[in-house]
Amino acid sequence: MTEQVNLTEQLKHYFGFDSFKGEQESIIRNLMEGNDTFVLMPTGGGKSLCYQLPSLIMDGTAIVISPLIALMKNQVDVINGLSEDDGVAHYLNSSLNKSAIEKVKGDILSGKTKLLYVAPESLTKEDNVEFLKTIKISFYAVDEAHCISEWGHDFRPEYRRIRPIINEIGKAPVIALTATATDKVRTDIKKNLGIVDAREFKSSFNRANLFYEVRQKTNDIDRQIIMFIRQHPGKSGIIYCLSRKKVEELAEVLKANDIKAAPYHAGLDSATRSQTQDDFLMERIDVIVATIAFGMGIDKPDVRFVIHYDIPKSLEGYYQETGRAGRDGGEGICIAFYARKDLRKLEKFMENKPVAEQDIGRQLLQETAAYAESSVCRRKMLLHYFGEEYDVENCHNCDNCLHPSVKFEAKDALIVVLEAVAAVKENFRQEYIIDFVKGRATDDIVSHKHDNLEEFGAGEDMDAKVWNPVIRQALIAGYLKKDVENYGLLKLTAAGKRYLKNPTSFMIVADKEFKDDYVESAHEGSNNGEALDPTLFAMLKDLRKSVAKKRKLPPYVIFQDVSLEQMATMYPHDLQELQNIQGVGAGKAKRYGKEFCKLIQNYCIENEIERPEELRVKTVAKKSLLKVNIIQSIDRQIDLEDLASAKGLEFADLLDEIEAIVYSGTKLNIDYFIEGRMDDDKIDDIYDYFMESETDDLDAALDELDEDYTEEDIRLIRIKFLSEQAN
Repeated sequence: MTEQVNLTEQLKHYFGFDSFKGEQESIIRNLMEGNDTFVLMPTGGGKSLCYQLPSLIMDGTAIVISPLIALMKNQVDVINGLSEDDGVAHYLNSSLNKSAIEKVKGDILSGKTKLLYVAPESLTKEDNVEFLKTIKISFYAVDEAHCISEWGHDFRPEYRRIRPIINEIGKAPVIALTATATDKVRTDIKKNLGIVDAREFKSSFNRANLFYEVRQKTNDIDRQIIMFIRQHPGKSGIIYCLSRKKVEELAEVLKANDIKAAPYHAGLDSATRSQTQDDFLMERIDVIVATIAFGMGIDKPDVRFVIHYDIPKSLEGYYQETGRAGRDGGEGICIAFYARKDLRKLEKFMENKPVAEQDIGRQLLQETAAYAESSVCRRKMLLHYFGEEYDVENCHNCDNCLHPSVKFEAKDALIVVLEAVAAVKENFRQEYIIDFVKGRATDDIVSHKHDNLEEFGAGEDMDAKVWNPVIRQALIAGYLKKDVENYGLLKLTAAGKRYLKNPTSFMIVADKEFKDDYVESAHEGSNNGEALDPTLFAMLKDLRKSVAKKRKLPPYVIFQDVSLEQMATMYPHDLQELQNIQGVGAGKAKRYGKEFCKLIQNYCIENEIERPEELRVKTVAKKSLLKVNIIQSIDRQIDLEDLASAKGLEFADLLDEIEAIVYSGTKLNIDYFIEGRMDDDKIDDIYDYFMESETDDLDAALDELDEDYTEEDIRLIRIKFLSEQAN
């Protein structure tokens, strides 16, 4: 059949393109010859054309199974726009009413419809199965096929039912398409769809036009994002957040700063989502703020930036989401904000899932953490994850290559690691190997009697920070491999065994240091030091010191460093402006603000400083109903653990909220709760520590105080201390 068809002519006729991209033509010919086909092609590589064009040429109707209702509408509009008739493409999903469904079925029966998009849930409905049995099907296309695998980043159980339903409806060739799949996911897809012998087409995963950067997530994240968007005026972008609440809040903050933005998540009604999508495509809005959970099915070629407000749950998810930038081959900037706190939060989300699922989830998270923390070329790490080697030394298009770290010799450390993996019979994961080489006799190691092995503790005199980067970079160099299907156990490769016989130089870069000081509930704001006025900052620190001395308090009680940094960037002149500074509420501004504002005013006059207008980022009052409720509940002396569960919060998250309230200057009395769970001596010890300490840092307090004190104890007394002394 394909001999008679000039595919290039058909491509020009329907899509207006003169030639195919990559392997598109071979993929289409393979499908039209009646063969099962597996396509692994990065986002922006032209996957959809691989089933759209053959559907228009072949007899019958092609069934495209896709999880994204938004994408269906978008693609149906595009296909119908290519033809004089409106019914060439249709979709069947939960957004249609009865009469719309009848119209779709009528067009299919008349032979007009060549392409039918269905959600997997709609495919399995009995009415639809009975109807589809009556029509000629040219082929089945399974888009976003990684959803079949528990190892994929977006597992959907209903995808597992696709093959049995296909068998029921009637046999036709199957084409499975995905933009992200490791070897494990690829095998899973083919097995589940019953296309084990399908011909595979795998394109390179390298998107050379995309710039990758990972930034430390700090309390000024909103401000950084606003400044970035202002530096790229009128350009389209997507910002991903983990929660719907954050999506709504951030969209409000962007709008308050004159950025054309809208929220987009599964909790919005379909009319709103449709409208937002159209506004984005028609460039009535520039920025969409979306949840990661709700795949953005928007086929827009000129998205210029993708920002991850929260680190994603897996590298597959990250790669697919960043892949929505620069699909036209033009500029695509991908920035991810990373804080270890977010990792811990994601791990907490998994706690109610089955153990096997938790295990998979944790492994995927560890890969994401390795990517974020490593100083190796980001492109090299991503491509290695997807089984593709990238031999270029410097890609010149990621933060690590533009600002390379100094390499150091790690030959001895690599030998220790490889020997350790061999000694424990290649049967353990990275964390176990690190404990083993450090000589940490954990319960696990002792139960396996590995503390008796000669290699145990071989690296205890080496720098503890060397082990993660050594293992991560040994994986990339091919000396080790990870058995992903088997809990991520580390195995020696043939190259690793050869290396042990004949070790050579092994130069590596240290991992990046990420501080853990991001407090989600605080006002957004600090400036990462980028536009900080160092002279003013030093003067503000001196003033803080003298105020603290007068009041016999540690300086951080007056204002935190982060607040002073922001004052030395934004130059607030009055108490109202001062309240825009992170960690400064009305109470603090009133108590301490006058002297600080006066100093800043005089400094600006003497140095003829014009305050930079673009640095003034407007904040919107956070939906403060929760904070008001917390304050009222504490006034009524409601048990804090009961309060947390009533608000659907983890206890640690409730403490975050209370800290934000106290740090911004509101007085709270939680004595009733503390006295019920701690004895007076403990309370006094922690309180005295904060009275004399130069810092309110939690890790410093944990190091300094006895191990009898838990992190929760210390946080509770810190709240009491700040409330009584600072507010």
